[in-house]
Amino acid sequence: MPRSLDGLVFVPVADQAPGQVGRQTRFAYHERDGAVWADYRGGDVVRGHLVGTRTDDTVDFRYVQLRLDGTTASGHCVSRVVELPDGRLRLEETWSWESQEGSGTSTVEQATDRPWTDRVRE
Repeated sequence: MPRSLDGLVFVPVADQAPGQVGRQTRFAYHERDGAVWADYRGGDVVRGHLVGTRTDDTVDFRYVQLRLDGTTASGHCVSRVVELPDGRLRLEETWSWESQEGSGTSTVEQATDRPWTDRVRE
């Protein structure tokens, strides 16, 4: 099983459509006993939360977010945890909105900088 996600910060490798996560979004992950949760924000997302479970290299979670324009959105995502050659982790994601139309794939990778984690509990 790949390393724990606990205490790691992830950043998308590319921008998504407006109103979604992008390169300025940071995800602060936690993991314990098969449970996974994260807080995220940045870019078009004022505040977001995800919660789910992990089995081996698969994370299955629901997410909800508040956007800059005051709207909310929620959805479902399944991610595969992959270890990169440099030792960082990558999450290869397949997601779908539940509160609106749309689905897709995205990739987030473990960030090399960590300054945002100090402000995640604001």
